[in-house]
Amino acid sequence: MTADNEVGIKEAFQRAQRGHNNKAKLVIGLRSRYNNLEDKTLFHEEFVHYLKYAMIVYKREPTVENVIEFVARFATSFQSPPKTEEEEEEEEEEDDDDAAQDDHPFLSFIFNFLLESHKANSHAVRFRTCQLINKLLGSMAENAQIDDDLFDRIHQAMLVRVTDKFPNVRIQAALAMTRLQQPKDPDCPTINAYLLILENDSNAEVRRAVLSCIAMCPWTLPKVLKRTRDIKENVRKLAYQVLADKVHIKALTIEQRVNLLQQGLRDTSVAVREVVCSRLLPSWLHRLDNNVIELLHRLDVENCDKIALDALKAIFKGASSEELLENRVQLDNRKLIPVDSLTSENVLYWRALCEFFKAIGDEGDEMLEQVLPDAATYAAYLYGYLKTVPELSEEQRSDINQVELVITKRFISQQLIHLIGCLDTNEEGGRKRLLAVLQEMLTLPQTPFSLISLLTEKLLTLVPDDHRRIQTVAEIISDVRAPIMEASQPVDKNESRRQQIQLAEVKVRILEAKQTLEDCVTAQEFSRAAELKDTIAELENHRNQIIQEIAEWNQPAEKEVRTEKSDPETLQRCLTICAQLLKEMNIKTRINPTISALMSSLILPSIANAHPEVRNVAVLCLGTCALHSKELAKTHMVLLLQIAQLDEVKIRISALLAIIDLLLLFSFQLLSETAATQTAPPSQSPDRQEDDAPLAEVKRDVSEDTAQSILVMLSEFLDSEVSELRTAAAEGLAKLMYNGRISSTKMFSRLVLLWYNPVTEDDTRLRHCLGVFFQLYARESRVHQEVIEESFLPTVRTVMNAPVTSPLAEVDINNVVELFVELTRPSALIKPSTNTESAYVHDYLAVRMCGEMLKDLTAPEVRLYTKTLSNLELSADDTIRKDLHTLLQQLVQVYTNIQFHMSACMGLVITLFIVFTQEHNEKLASGFASVLLNNKINFTDPQREIQVICSKLYSFIQCLVDGENVPEPVVVRPSRRAKTAALEKTKLDLSTLINQEANVS
Repeated sequence: MTADNEVGIKEAFQRAQRGHNNKAKLVIGLRSRYNNLEDKTLFHEEFVHYLKYAMIVYKREPTVENVIEFVARFATSFQSPPKTEEEEEEEEEEDDDDAAQDDHPFLSFIFNFLLESHKANSHAVRFRTCQLINKLLGSMAENAQIDDDLFDRIHQAMLVRVTDKFPNVRIQAALAMTRLQQPKDPDCPTINAYLLILENDSNAEVRRAVLSCIAMCPWTLPKVLKRTRDIKENVRKLAYQVLADKVHIKALTIEQRVNLLQQGLRDTSVAVREVVCSRLLPSWLHRLDNNVIELLHRLDVENCDKIALDALKAIFKGASSEELLENRVQLDNRKLIPVDSLTSENVLYWRALCEFFKAIGDEGDEMLEQVLPDAATYAAYLYGYLKTVPELSEEQRSDINQVELVITKRFISQQLIHLIGCLDTNEEGGRKRLLAVLQEMLTLPQTPFSLISLLTEKLLTLVPDDHRRIQTVAEIISDVRAPIMEASQPVDKNESRRQQIQLAEVKVRILEAKQTLEDCVTAQEFSRAAELKDTIAELENHRNQIIQEIAEWNQPAEKEVRTEKSDPETLQRCLTICAQLLKEMNIKTRINPTISALMSSLILPSIANAHPEVRNVAVLCLGTCALHSKELAKTHMVLLLQIAQLDEVKIRISALLAIIDLLLLFSFQLLSETAATQTAPPSQSPDRQEDDAPLAEVKRDVSEDTAQSILVMLSEFLDSEVSELRTAAAEGLAKLMYNGRISSTKMFSRLVLLWYNPVTEDDTRLRHCLGVFFQLYARESRVHQEVIEESFLPTVRTVMNAPVTSPLAEVDINNVVELFVELTRPSALIKPSTNTESAYVHDYLAVRMCGEMLKDLTAPEVRLYTKTLSNLELSADDTIRKDLHTLLQQLVQVYTNIQFHMSACMGLVITLFIVFTQEHNEKLASGFASVLLNNKINFTDPQREIQVICSKLYSFIQCLVDGENVPEPVVVRPSRRAKTAALEKTKLDLSTLINQEANVS
C-alpha cells in the first residue's frame, strides 16, 4: 500500500483471497488508485485479466469465493448513494439520457465483460459469470437504477443461462434475475421462466433457488403451493418457509389453507412437519393478532375438523401450560361455555384443549379440572343443548339460512359429545346420569341421525362389560323400533245407553219413594216413613254409583302398548346402533341369544330392504357379526358373495370388505367347511373353534372351486371402471397376501401392473396402499421374496408385449425391473438369513434372466437384463455358482457365433463377469482392470477386439472358478503425513497462477 493508501490490482486480488482481510479497506485503497488514474482503460484491462483466474475455477474454493465477493463490492462501490424522495422527484423531470448517466463506467465495463463471457464453452466461466452478475445486482441499493439497455441485455443473457445444462449455472442465473422481476406484469419473462423451472427442472437445488427468490403474485402463488408436494424434502420445506414469510393468510383460499395444513402436518418428513409447526402456523397467528379462534374461522372447521384439531395440537405443543390456561375459552363459573355463546370455533378449541390436557397425563388432569366440570353437571348441560337442535320441515329445507343454522348446531353437538371422553367418570352418580342422558338421546326420534353412531360409541365407553353392553343396546333398539305408546279404547254405545236407562229408573224410584214418604208423614205413619227414608238413601247411593260408572266409562281408557316401526329411518337408526355395538365388542366375545335375536329380527330382514342405505348398514352388521362366530360366517358366506356381485356399488364394497375380513380371520379353510356344511347332515356341524394358524397358500384339496371363484371375482374387480371397487379389491388382496392367506405369483403381478397402470394415476389411495404393501410384503420373509421373484418374468413380458393401444405401453419397463430388484434384495429382509452360504433370491433371479437371454440374444430385453444383472446381490452358494458358470459358458459360445450390437455385448460380458464372482470382488477388479488396459478397443473392427477381451476375461474367471492363484494387487496404505500433504494440495491458491504468468511475461 502506498502513502496515499492506494492498492495495486495484483496486490488487491492476492489479499482478497484471504478471508480475514478487511475487504472494505481493500475496496477503498483500490478505488483511490482508480480515481487517481486519468486513463481508466489500462486499469479495466488489468482488472479483468486477474479476474479471469478466478472465473476458470468451477469448484467452490474459499479463495475464489472471496475474490468474487471482493469484485462485487468494488464494482458496486462506485454507485451513487441512495437518493432522497426530493432528488428522485427532480430526477423524474429530467430527460432519460441524463438519468442514464448514473451508471458508472467501471460498473458498465464489468457488466459488458460478463455479458460477453456468459456464452463461453467452459461451464466454469458460465457459472462464475452468472454468480458475479448475481452478486453485483444483489449488492446494489434498493432504489438503484441501471440503463434500460443494460437491463435488457442482462435479462436476455440470464434467460439463456437458466436453461444451461449444468445445474449450478442455472441456480446462479435464477438468483441473478431476482431483481429483474416485474410482479405486476402478467407477461413478465423472468417470472414465466421461474414458473417453467418450478414445473420442469429435474434438479431439486434449482427449484429451491427459484423458490427462494420468486416474487409472490396471483399467478406465481399456485406454482409455489404445488411445490409443497414436491418429491424432494428440501424443496417442500423451503416452499412452506416461503409461504410463511411472504404470503398473508388472507391471500389464500380456505381450500388452500386446509390443504397446506393437511399435507404439511402429515408429511412423511419430520423436517417439513417441524417447519409447518414452527414457521407457518406462528406466521398465520401473528398476522391474525394471535387470535386462535380467528384462525379456526379462517379454516372453516365445520368441514375440516380433523385438520383444525391437528393444527391446534401443534399450536398447543409450542405453548406453555400457563399460556394455555390464560388463553382458554371464556368459561362461566360452572366451567362451561354459555349456550348462547357456543360457536363452531370455540367449542372445537375447547375440545382440543381438553384432549390435549388429558393426553399429557397426571399433570394434565389437574389442568383439565380447571376447564371441564364434573360428569353430572356436564350431562345436564349436554342434554339441554341436544334438546335445542331443531328438525327441519319441508319449508325450512329450502331456506339456506335455516339449513346452515342446523348444520352448525349439529357440529357443535358432535364436539360436545366428543368431550365426554375427557370427563372423569369414576364417580358413580355422574356416570349413571351421563349414561341415562345418552340412552334417552338415542331413543328420542328427533335426535339427528348423524349423532347416532357417536352417541352409541360414547355410551359403550361407559359400559366396560360386553354382556352389559349387549343388554343395554338391545333395550335401546327395542325402544327405538317399538316405542311405548298410549292407546285409548273406544266407548261402547250400547253399554252407555244401558247405564243411562238404569240411572233413569233409579231416579224415578227415588222420586216415587220421596212422594210415598211425604204421604206417610201426612198420615202419621212414622214407622213406614223410617223404612222409606232408608230405602231412599240406598237408592241415592245406587244412583251415585251409576253416575260414577257412567263417567268412567265415557272417559276413554289409555293403555301403554308397543307399536313396531318399520320405516327406513327407524331401521337405519337401529342398524347403526347395532353396528357400533358389534364394532366395539371384543373379537373373542361369542354370539349370545340377544345378538341372535337381533340377527333374526333386524339384520337379516333388512338385507332384503328396498332402501340401499338400510341394506348397506345391514351388510356391515352381518359381516361384523360373522367375525364373532365361525358358524355364522359359514352360513352367510354365500349370501355375502352374492351381494358383492349383484347389488349397488356401495353395498358391494361393504360385502367385499366383509368377505376379506372373514378370510383374514378364518382363512380359506372356512370355504371347505362351508361346502361340507351344505352337503353334510344337520347333525354333523363343524367345530366352531377359530382357526388361528395362517394358511401359506390356497391348497387344492380345500374347496378349490370356491376359493378359485373368490380369487377370480377379486381379479375381475381389479379391472372394474369403478375406482372405489377397484381400490377395495386391491387392498383386500394385499391384506390376504401379506397375512399369508394366499400366495399367488399371478396376483402379485396383477397388483404391480395395476400400480404402474396410468389409469390409476389419480387413485391416490390405491397407489399409496400398494406402495406400502410391496415394501412390507417383501421385507417380511424370504418366502414372500420368492413369490416376487417368480412373478418377475410374467410382469416384464406383459409390459414389453403390451400393444400400443394399451395403457401399459406407457409404463417405463426399467422402473418396473428396478422395483423387483429392490424388493428381492437380501439386505431388505427384516430378519436376514444368518447362513451366508445359502442361496439368495437374487441368485435365482440371475439364473432366470440368463436363461431368457439364451433364448434370443438379439431380443430388446437383453440390454435390460444385462443392466439389471450388475445390480444384484449374489451369494456364495456352490450350486448357484455352477449354474451361472454353465450359463456363462453358453452365453460366450453363443456370442462368438452371433453378431449384435457392440454396447449390448460389452454390457452383457461385463455384468456377467462381475456378478458371477461376487465373492472375489478385489481379485476381479484388479484382473478386469488389467485386461481392459492391455486391450484397447480398436473401433475400426470392434467385433473382433471385443471377442479378444471376452476370451481373456473368461480365462481370468475360469482361474477363479478352478481355484487357481491369481496375483493380488499390492495396496500401500498412505501415511498420515502423506494424507496431510495431499489435503493441502487440494486447497487452491490463485497467487501461484498469477505469479507464474507474471514470470512468463
